[in-house]
Amino acid sequence: MTSAAYGSLPFQAQIDFLKQKVSIPTAAWTDVYAGEHDHGLMVAGARGQVLEDVHSAIARFINQGNTLADFRKDFDGIVARTGWAYNGGRNWRTRIIYETNLRQSYNAGREAQMADPALRKGCPYGLYRHGSSAEPREEHLAWDGTVLPLDDPWWNTHSPQNGWGCSCKKFTLSKRDVQRMGLAVAEQAPPVQWEEQTVGIRGPSPRTVRVPKGIDPGFEYRPGV
Repeated sequence: MTSAAYGSLPFQAQIDFLKQKVSIPTAAWTDVYAGEHDHGLMVAGARGQVLEDVHSAIARFINQGNTLADFRKDFDGIVARTGWAYNGGRNWRTRIIYETNLRQSYNAGREAQMADPALRKGCPYGLYRHGSSAEPREEHLAWDGTVLPLDDPWWNTHSPQNGWGCSCKKFTLSKRDVQRMGLAVAEQAPPVQWEEQTVGIRGPSPRTVRVPKGIDPGFEYRPGV
């Protein structure tokens, strides 16, 4: 079973993913949606120098393995310099920016690794593992232990991160790994129940989207693909 830890040591595929992103000014988080985040970096309500400074701070913590506390110091400095009047509480806002960018860039780097033909030949399966969320989602718990071929379409919408604060992970497995861990490759993917949700209704750019039940709007895609 292969994986890499995030938030401690530099992970080049993760760093490369972040480098190719361009800063996109927005008024609300719904302005840039789902897979569009693969190519653009946005922070809701941030524009101009504020956005560039936050982008640089994100690059620093991913390159150097800095902590949330380190990022909060950078964030406070940006606010003091620019006078940015952001929405939401400081601790909540910084955690969302830090964790989402850290996890999704890491997940995109892992997906780039998983796309390698040599790796897929030796480890052709993906394993869904539930994270350690304080308030676990029922669907994410149900998916825990699911083993499917990496090219199964289910992964296109269910590869972690699958929601705000979601810490679920996807691992690659060889046939030997599957046997050793007492797992089994599913004959078919878990059923997907689609539902429509309208998001951003309090902001300037609401949108109605179709997402699998159990996945927060904006996370129904495979990072970096």
